[in-house]
Amino acid sequence: MLKEFKEFVMRGNMVDMAVGIIIGVAFGAIIGSLVADMIMPPIGLALGRVDFANLFLVLKDGTPPGPYASLADAKAAGAVSVNYGVFLNTIINFLIIAFAVFLIVRYINRLKRRAEAPPPAEPTTKECPYCFSTIPIKAKRCPHCTSQL
Repeated sequence: MLKEFKEFVMRGNMVDMAVGIIIGVAFGAIIGSLVADMIMPPIGLALGRVDFANLFLVLKDGTPPGPYASLADAKAAGAVSVNYGVFLNTIINFLIIAFAVFLIVRYINRLKRRAEAPPPAEPTTKECPYCFSTIPIKAKRCPHCTSQL
C-alpha cells in the first residue's frame, strides 16, 4: 500500500499541482501584502486618513462596552462586528490576483496559438509577367497571352 501511495504522489501531475499550490499560496501572500501595505495606505490617506482594516460596524458591544478605537480592541472586548474594511481589502486582493491570473492565461493561450498555427500553404498559382493573369505555378506557357515562361 505504501508503494502504491508513493507511485500516486510521484506522478508528474501530482507534483506539478503541489508546486502550483505552493506558488499560489506564496503569490497570494505577496498580493495581500501589496494591498495592505502599498495600495490601501495611500488610498486611506487620500480619503482622510482612513485605515480600511479598521473599518467595522459594531452589532453588539463586548465587555467593556464601546466605542472601540480599532478592530483589534473590539475583538479583544468580545464585540460582535461586521468588518467591512477587511472585506474591502480582500476584494482588492482578489481583483489583483484574478487580473494576474488572467494575464498569465492570456500569455499561455497566445503561446499555444503560435505553436498550433499551421505553416502557410505552398502557392498553387503565379502571375504571368507579360499579361499579369493568374496561371498555374507549373505552367510553361501562359494560356491567356501564349507567352513562353
